[in-house]
Amino acid sequence: MTDKTNTPEDRIPVIVGIGEIVDRPKEITEGLEPLDLLEQALRRAEQDAGAKLLAEVQSLDVVNFLSWRYRDPEKLLAQRLGIQPAHCYYGPVGGETPIRYIHEAAKRIARGECTVAAVCGAEAQSTVTKADRAGVKLPWTPFAHDVAEPKRGAAFQKPLAIKLGVFRPVTVYPFYEAASSAHWGQTPREAMAESGTLWSRYSEAAAQNPNAWLKRRYAPEEITTPSTDNRLIAWPYNKLMVANPSVNMSGALLLTSLAKARALGISEDKLVYPLGGASAEDPADYLLRDQFYESHPQNAVLTAVMNLVGGDGKKFDAIELYSCFPCVPKMARRTLGLSAEVQPTIAGGLTFFGAPLNSYMTHAACAMVRRLRGGARLGLLYGQGGFVTKHHALVVAKTPPREAMAQETSVQAEADRNKRAVPEFVPEASGKGKVESFTVLYGRGGDVEHGVVMLRTEDDRRTLGRIHAHDSATLAHLLDMNRTPVGSLGEITMAADDVPEWRVA
Repeated sequence: MTDKTNTPEDRIPVIVGIGEIVDRPKEITEGLEPLDLLEQALRRAEQDAGAKLLAEVQSLDVVNFLSWRYRDPEKLLAQRLGIQPAHCYYGPVGGETPIRYIHEAAKRIARGECTVAAVCGAEAQSTVTKADRAGVKLPWTPFAHDVAEPKRGAAFQKPLAIKLGVFRPVTVYPFYEAASSAHWGQTPREAMAESGTLWSRYSEAAAQNPNAWLKRRYAPEEITTPSTDNRLIAWPYNKLMVANPSVNMSGALLLTSLAKARALGISEDKLVYPLGGASAEDPADYLLRDQFYESHPQNAVLTAVMNLVGGDGKKFDAIELYSCFPCVPKMARRTLGLSAEVQPTIAGGLTFFGAPLNSYMTHAACAMVRRLRGGARLGLLYGQGGFVTKHHALVVAKTPPREAMAQETSVQAEADRNKRAVPEFVPEASGKGKVESFTVLYGRGGDVEHGVVMLRTEDDRRTLGRIHAHDSATLAHLLDMNRTPVGSLGEITMAADDVPEWRVA
């Protein structure tokens, strides 16, 4: 131990084991179900630790998965492992949850509530999708049809957002993309170039990750140029700029106390120390945000973890910035004060590594452990969920904390303090409307379905407006690569189906 600490070793949490599995079955029916994947990843984590730990797990967190449905999957997994952990939890939907669970498990160890903890997640969406298309019945644990589907984006959104199709991640994140790039003074062409360069770096990391789904580097122009295999989905995002959920993979981490690790003879070289972290969130209804060029919870969380290391984001020599869509790491790296040349990932990102939905950051945490074992000293794991909604970051290091792990995690008060007045949302409007942000939705054949603008009315209320596919003048205005339409004025009228429509002035 290189840094002095007054904390008893039985209250210092350490990550000691990591396990990952990628399942690419030759036959559909040979695909592993999520419970199988979870069990295998945990056993690999135990093997990686080099010590018998699974039988002593007292805290088990299972990341929410969507490719298959079980009744109480956390209990089924515990039964497979032959354990009865006091804390046995299967959480809600959220891409930030793996980092939260790792952080919370570390705090339980720091409080003396448990000695061994496990965090794991899995998805088998690739197999499920292929089986559905082929009409093949999978020989898995029967699908629990009587268990309610987890609440996701549409459950929290306004009827007008759902009617216009802007209730899924791929159609909502573009609002942040357009608003933030305009706020930074970029033209759409400049913003697209930044996204291409950034995503190319993610692909480069995935190409070097043995557990990645897509193992090749993509050039920036390959990512940003629409093609048959890289179709436009929602402006400005092509297929190679969005999360890829059609994967089969699982990841797991084992934590224990430093005292336990040493008693078991686990090599010091394997130990990685959680130092602390932060969390905050926005309303689940994204239309209740004050603006879309920054996220106050994201800023508060990242500022808090920077403060843990002296207030300088450049002190992190290994970083994972959540990457469901380019706008998220773009905003994050600016808050962290990092240059555009920063390497934002050690895992490869949700497009190229793959997006086992809520569990990507489980794999990012495994990759971070490998990086710290390989010579890095200080790492940042930042995950987010929803529509730039929920944020959690964790600092990990090769040396233990000098003080006991801080128990207070929430920085919600700081996030809320920076929030400005939220405009009233109105489903009906007329008169002049100013563009706050926008996107254009495309069909699978590449044709425009319609555009959607987020508008401020003359009395500074907020609404959504539709642009018909045949309104070529307004679409051309929105899609001009040399000039952002954010801030431009147009006319709002109500259509026969009670949907506001917008035309450029």
